[in-house]
Amino acid sequence: MKSDNEKVLAQADPMLEKIILQVPKPVIESTGDVFHDLMSCVVEQQIHYRSTKKIFQKMLNAAEIERLDLNNFQIFEEKSLGKTKLAIGKYETASRILDYFSKNKIDWHSLSNEDVRLRLSSIKGIGKWTIDMILLYTLQRPNIFPSDDFHLKQIMVSLYGLDAKVKLKDLMLEIAENWGEHTSLAVLYLFAWKQHHRKK
Repeated sequence: MKSDNEKVLAQADPMLEKIILQVPKPVIESTGDVFHDLMSCVVEQQIHYRSTKKIFQKMLNAAEIERLDLNNFQIFEEKSLGKTKLAIGKYETASRILDYFSKNKIDWHSLSNEDVRLRLSSIKGIGKWTIDMILLYTLQRPNIFPSDDFHLKQIMVSLYGLDAKVKLKDLMLEIAENWGEHTSLAVLYLFAWKQHHRKK
């Protein structure tokens, strides 16, 4: 049985109605851990929930770490990160994240979306897409639309017949307006649709 949120989305968007009928509801088992998830974005250029190569997870396994934190980061660096060929920019961003979290004890779950954006964007190397991933997956905020996400652009161009060369972001935002406060669920369904068809 579909939830009320799914019914609202189905009524608001005929394309999502078809997807909701075809694809199992996306369930995200969030770590709720901003530090851990940020590091996955930096190391893999993809938040670990969406990773297909599982690079970050393999690095954690190599260091025998389940959840990366300030206390075990040195072990992670010695046993895994230091042995991985990462661009210097990634190392520098990881270092800045470590420094920021060492100096700032923040209850991220108590902050508004805007406050989360403000604080994370103060870390050099952390951009809008990464912050959107943290809001969408880690903090599980209901109204997040990651308009800069490459895969989301591809999916919406394909499903909604958008012209990728003509004001694509504006067209995407126009469609997303129909999703209202259930935007995050809609986005997760679109990602799930792509994954579902990839397996076929």
